Amino acid sequence: MCRNIHTLHNFAPPATEDEVRAAALQYVRKVAGMNKPSQANAAAFDLAVERVVAATRELLDELVTTAPPKDREVEAEKARERSRRRFAEVG
Repeated sequence: MCRNIHTLHNFAPPATEDEVRAAALQYVRKVAGMNKPSQANAAAFDLAVERVVAATRELLDELVTTAPPKDREVEAEKARERSRRRFAEVG
């Protein structure tokens, strides 16, 4: 999976439309192998992003869990700590 696509399920507050769109855009970019499509491919690229946004929103709306929602700040701090450890091992 693309590293720029983050987990969106089970957070408080729920994922925003901007977060869902950003994940969809990263996914389509990865699959298409391009950051920005040519004019000839722009319509297909944009349609794919819209369809992935819709599928992602539908998935997030349908998922159920008994786990309490995760706190974004706590999860972000855990990620920063993992990154610090990973880069400390390299040096």
